Amino acid sequence: MSSVRTGCAVLVAAVVVAGSGGIAEVEAAQSGWRSFAPLPTSNSEIAIAQMNERIYVIGGYPSTRRFEATVQVYDAETNSWGFAPPLPQPLHHTMAAGVNDKVYVLGGETSATGSANQGVYLNNVYEYDPQTQTWTEKSPMPTARSGGAAVVVDNKIYVAGGRPPGGHAFEVYDPATDRWTVLPDLPTQRNHLAAGAIGGKVYVAGGRFGGGVGSEMTAILEVYDTAMNTWESRAPMPTPRGGVNGVAANGCLYTFGGEGNDDHVFGVFEENEVYNPITNTWRSLEPLPIRVHGVSGLAVINNWIHLPGGGIMRGGSTGSVLHQAFWAEMSCY
Repeated sequence: MSSVRTGCAVLVAAVVVAGSGGIAEVEAAQSGWRSFAPLPTSNSEIAIAQMNERIYVIGGYPSTRRFEATVQVYDAETNSWGFAPPLPQPLHHTMAAGVNDKVYVLGGETSATGSANQGVYLNNVYEYDPQTQTWTEKSPMPTARSGGAAVVVDNKIYVAGGRPPGGHAFEVYDPATDRWTVLPDLPTQRNHLAAGAIGGKVYVAGGRFGGGVGSEMTAILEVYDTAMNTWESRAPMPTPRGGVNGVAANGCLYTFGGEGNDDHVFGVFEENEVYNPITNTWRSLEPLPIRVHGVSGLAVINNWIHLPGGGIMRGGSTGSVLHQAFWAEMSCY
């Protein structure tokens, strides 16, 4: 069940949680939030890629922790979902990006048994062509890793961080030449972090230091200048968060949710914080109507920041069909 009144919205969302035994209805009054069509299948620890007005929700796992090769595709023009051909192999904690009308899936985790409790980090790179509906394996990443973040600058994909020992890794992929370049290390090693690209710079925020959900979290913001090939530190997030997600919109860096919050019964953050690179300041915005984590990458369509799927409890015990979206009202130009 889902109802929306836009403007000063009352968002009533139904969260289908695999294995929870039913539907939990959560009601919240948020001026900047609304819901869109729910995902066809429940999932978390997924990667998001955007191509024009389509959103690709890639891999992951529901509460069963038997991970998926599923690729769910959202069409913003019709507010409806479908499926693309599945990944060449089931993956979770992968990274993804859309470049030049193709989707790229980078790294992630798998295992011989198909259980998310036995992770093996990957450096595989897969390219999806929606015109031919085919997957092609490309040159592998220099560093096998999961739980990192990917952003696009000038049609190149920058991948930052990952679960130990890949937390310092920072590399760039050029789809035009199918070549990787190793760049200066991410100064603060971390994983389950947020990232966005603004004005030729890669912004990397938050995350956690260890591989597990109980690891120490950070609020650090570090910025890589693609022209100067250098890193610098900027103002940290107001709230240290692991499992955080982010995206750039209107010249600002938005960060949403996360996990590891011991002060909340479900251990998931509701924070929605935005960074202005011109003033080097953060601002807290309307919190998430339903707290989520376990999503890497977001999509911005017609000024709506789309947050599909994600877990609503700390750890890998939940997955949802949620499709929340936030109106990106701020401009940082």
